[in-house]
Amino acid sequence: MLKLLLDEHISPDVAKGLRRRDRTIAVHAMTEWEDGNFLGQEDAACLKGASAQGLTLVTYDRRTIPPLLKAWAEEVRHHAGVIFVDDKTIAPSDTGGLVLALAGLLKEARDWDWSDRICFLRR
Repeated sequence: MLKLLLDEHISPDVAKGLRRRDRTIAVHAMTEWEDGNFLGQEDAACLKGASAQGLTLVTYDRRTIPPLLKAWAEEVRHHAGVIFVDDKTIAPSDTGGLVLALAGLLKEARDWDWSDRICFLRR
């Protein structure tokens, strides 16, 4: 089952919006996850913590996360999936658009195996 962790650059309102749409959705904003202890941490620590809990990371970070995923693949380290959002497709300020896009993905892919899966979110 797809469970989401929104990186710290995504508004917690996105998590709230997803929960309002469907109370069964497992989604955490970085600010609330683990009492905010991962805020400001390195990407590797966040991805490792998310993976340990089976959480797929949702991020706009296409600068530092892809090299990290490449390194992990080369080391045969696993993660619980990453969903990339393009700021040209869905602006970070477009909370409603991001909620709708993630809700659509959840509807389509909720039961997929997200281990080591990488996805680019569409509008």
